[in-house]
Amino acid sequence: MDSVGFWLQPRWEVGQRSARRWPRLRPAQLLAGSFLLLILMGTLGLRLLPGLYTGARLSWTDALFTATSAACVTGLIVVDTATYFTPLGQAFILLLIQLGGLGIISFTTLVILALGHRLSLRHESASGAATEIAPIVDYQHLARAIVTFTFLAEAVGALVLMLFWLPRFGAVGAWHAVFHAISAFCNAGFSTFSDSLMGFQLEPAVLLVIAVLIVVGGIGFLTVDELYLWRRLKADPRRTRRFGGLIPRLSLHTRIVLGSSFALIAVGWVLFAVFEWRASLHGLPAWARITQALFMSITPRTAGFNSVDHALVSDPGNFLTVLFMAIGGSPGSTAGGLKTTTFALIGLLAWSRLRGRTTVNVAGRTVPEETIQRAVGLFVIVFAVITAGIFMLLLTEVGRTPAGPAGQGLLPIMFEATSAFNTVGLSMGVTPDLSHAGRWITIILMYLGRVGPLTLAAALALPRRGRPSDFRYAYEDVVVG
Repeated sequence: MDSVGFWLQPRWEVGQRSARRWPRLRPAQLLAGSFLLLILMGTLGLRLLPGLYTGARLSWTDALFTATSAACVTGLIVVDTATYFTPLGQAFILLLIQLGGLGIISFTTLVILALGHRLSLRHESASGAATEIAPIVDYQHLARAIVTFTFLAEAVGALVLMLFWLPRFGAVGAWHAVFHAISAFCNAGFSTFSDSLMGFQLEPAVLLVIAVLIVVGGIGFLTVDELYLWRRLKADPRRTRRFGGLIPRLSLHTRIVLGSSFALIAVGWVLFAVFEWRASLHGLPAWARITQALFMSITPRTAGFNSVDHALVSDPGNFLTVLFMAIGGSPGSTAGGLKTTTFALIGLLAWSRLRGRTTVNVAGRTVPEETIQRAVGLFVIVFAVITAGIFMLLLTEVGRTPAGPAGQGLLPIMFEATSAFNTVGLSMGVTPDLSHAGRWITIILMYLGRVGPLTLAAALALPRRGRPSDFRYAYEDVVVG
């Protein structure tokens, strides 16, 4: 028994009427259009609403940049959120973050379900007979479940942070806690502190709370929901009667999400500790260096909070951060990037080819060839877009930004472009000094990174109408390698 759809089917069944209405919608178009509308509303709000600033208003370009960064839950900033905005202005940015985070969770979950139910929709009965299940989903119930899950996670995070910040900051500590809980869960990276979280290097409890929110927000609603239902079935065997007395196995999707996320965190933890022990973490106690290395492993996959100054991080450490930013979080989450499942499937494909196998097998299952091809296609196109972004920023920025390690060279520009497209928000200090053209390039990268990979997945998964899906020309081989 294995499938995310299998878990959803008994919970969100509705009539055939609702199911017939949904295919008329174009999920990719809805996603792209909704974020454009949110960005437009955010830009107009930042320009026209009173009481948002402590000083002069943002220009149209900077307002568009800030609205895009907030709505796309990126976190790149051209002005200091803590000092440039009033509490009302910070609340407006937080509203954009919340709407953007909820939007991406809802749309990615719905699109995953709408794309032909690609998450292994095969239910093995107790007798061993296999039958295809195409669950009919109550999308209104699903949306309510997503909103409830989001608000509950953010509320718990905010309450825990208040325990640490109310004694230290007084009543304003409650606002800091709410802002950071939402920003962390939505993987946005905006902060009401001018130095982000660098002031909490010696407070591991605060960093761990933020890290947990980032991870929960980054593994995806489908994974969390499946784990919750699976746990309930294990705790109450009476619920398994309808499944022949057997407890269903976790879906392959969830196994890959959890396995790849844990592996990336563990490997990054070790490597960041090795690279930065005598570099950016020099001078901290040993226990603080260990905590910092763990946080540096979690936040690049796409949260954007920094507990160290990346302008002072070693080149190996920053390049590793670039790689982690490119991978990102998991499908159906607030995180951006290539996604952990895509990264894992490409790695499994390479391993299978090295072993001389023609199929990708994992955990007793074979991954469909079309899914592998989609993963490879996404990787190629994401790589091409990031490369084009780096090239364009090199043309507009190198030679005009301030001198120094954070202002010139390939690595800072690569860092900036990767952070923008993968909606991370980390920077080596380049963002505030970007030219007008550079800011527009970054805006486009943030928007494409937020909607591009998912829109691409929809295009790759849904064949055009009127054309036979099995049409092909004659085969002819090409020499490679």
